[in-house]
Amino acid sequence: MSEVNELGQRSVLIADDDENFRDRLARAFESRGWEALRADRIEAALELSRENAPDLAIVDLRMAGESGLDLITKLRELDATVFILMLTGYGSIATALEAVRRGANHYMSKPVDADQILTVYESMMAAIPLASIESPTPSLARVEWEHIQRVLTDCGDNISLAAKRLGLHRRSLQRKLSKYPPRV
Repeated sequence: MSEVNELGQRSVLIADDDENFRDRLARAFESRGWEALRADRIEAALELSRENAPDLAIVDLRMAGESGLDLITKLRELDATVFILMLTGYGSIATALEAVRRGANHYMSKPVDADQILTVYESMMAAIPLASIESPTPSLARVEWEHIQRVLTDCGDNISLAAKRLGLHRRSLQRKLSKYPPRV
């Protein structure tokens, strides 16, 4: 995800062809300390995204004859970490599924306000660190034990066959299996 800008602000890209809605939403985000980038068509949204790497992209489904679904795909190709929220006044389950399939993180129906969007954004971003916590690198002994367990399972728990595949003597494998698994 992009870092806060030089002024310490997070940035939001609002891609919507409804000028009144786009400006109202942008002002609401700016009043909450965000930098708001506005685009009324796909090309403008992509250019702003390339230049600014926004933290959040709010994409309307229908934009002046263009599909916001295409923009989602292109934004995801530009930046895999941007949080993409699809907005539409024409909500359907099929459209929501397609938006998520193309890379949207969430889907909301209009009317919607900045507080609702920020609630979704913050709750989903709070869940990400839990999923991205790296586990410590396992020790060589632990990796060896796990490999032996996989081979043994693949052999239907036949120790003689597993020993043959591992290139070990059957008794050596039995000794390794009799020990407790290494912790890490």
